[in-house]
Amino acid sequence: MKALGISGSPREGGNSELITNHALKAISQEGIETELLSLAGLTILPCTACMACQNEERCIVEDDLMPIYEKMKSADGIILTTPVYFGSATALIKGLMERTGYISRNNNGTLKGKVGGPLVVGRRGGLTFTFAQMNYWFHILEFYMPGASYWNIAFGRNKGEVAQDQEGLDTAWSFGKNMANLMRRMNA
Repeated sequence: MKALGISGSPREGGNSELITNHALKAISQEGIETELLSLAGLTILPCTACMACQNEERCIVEDDLMPIYEKMKSADGIILTTPVYFGSATALIKGLMERTGYISRNNNGTLKGKVGGPLVVGRRGGLTFTFAQMNYWFHILEFYMPGASYWNIAFGRNKGEVAQDQEGLDTAWSFGKNMANLMRRMNA
């Protein structure tokens, strides 16, 4: 089994990566292989709704998406993490969600039945909206979504500040443990 954590922040080594790594560590302690993938420095364009993915299992937009989609397909569990930008998910993670969602739905639900959920980091506002926004993606693609000790949000603005939010770290840890438990049960 493998869990893939994807940080949707354009900032390398920031709070999104930190909280994703924290959840992945909780998963790896349960004997499950993990991988962190950062979208920082990658080009993930928005969906153009061309529907070419109805004819073949790929997106015709030429950027860095398809290798990530292949990793998502092969993973048993997926975490998507985003910082809050102007009250919402980043354009990077939204582009990934839109396009992988269309590819999956147009190709017999390639992501259906996986375990997953979001993690959201923000300075002050927009966290619960962004958490809900991302939950909708997991829900409509028919993921199994574990709960946590609180909503999967953490506070932090400047690099590393999320490490000072103990409740946010505890929530990400709880989410990781519950995700590992559900993955094990699904693969038993």
